[in-house]
Formats: sequence, C-alpha cells, structure tokens
Amino acid sequence: MNLEKWKSQIARGTLEYCILLMLGQKTRYGYEILQELGKYPMIASTESTVYPLLRRLQNEGFLQSVWQDSAEGLPPRKYYSLTPAGEEYVECMSREWDSLLAAVSHLRGE
Repeated sequence: MNLEKWKSQIARGTLEYCILLMLGQKTRYGYEILQELGKYPMIASTESTVYPLLRRLQNEGFLQSVWQDSAEGLPPRKYYSLTPAGEEYVECMSREWDSLLAAVSHLRGE
C-alpha cells in the first residue's frame, strides 16, 4: 500500500483550490500563504510549489498582486488577491468540490 503517494496526489489536486479559498477571504503575501497551509499537514507545501502556482494563477488572470512596503526596514511584500475572474473560478471550483464530496459521502454510505 502506498498511502503517501495517494496523499501527495490529493494534496497536489487541491492545493490550487485551497490557495484560492484563502485569497477569497483576504489579501495575503506568499509567506503568509505558506504558513497557513503549514497548519494543515495534508496540504502543507513549499516555496518551490506555491510561488510558481501563484505566478501561473496570476498569468491566467485569476490573481492580481501589489507590492507593499513592510514594517521597519524589511523588504517589500507582494500581496495577492482574487480578480473578478478568480472569484468566478473559485465559485465554480466550489460547486465541483461539493459534488465530489457528495459522491464520496454517498459511496461511503453516509
């Protein structure tokens, strides 16, 4: 049994959705996203995964970003937020997610 491989596939498949959900709640910078994901071992991720995903989502028009100065001499931070297209995309993803959960619950006999 290769449970770790299965868990990795689930995490990879849901990471984009989880990031979009977080950004739908509030504007965040990259390290803040990584820290939030780190609270949940199943979806914890690394910079080498999250930053390219953020760039791709921005290139696809789902995110926008703005540089903001940090407090007391720290380097500026790049803050990400959803665009209107990103809001629509996460709504569509949520409907699909709900359908998936309903199917899995049904198959589990719940």
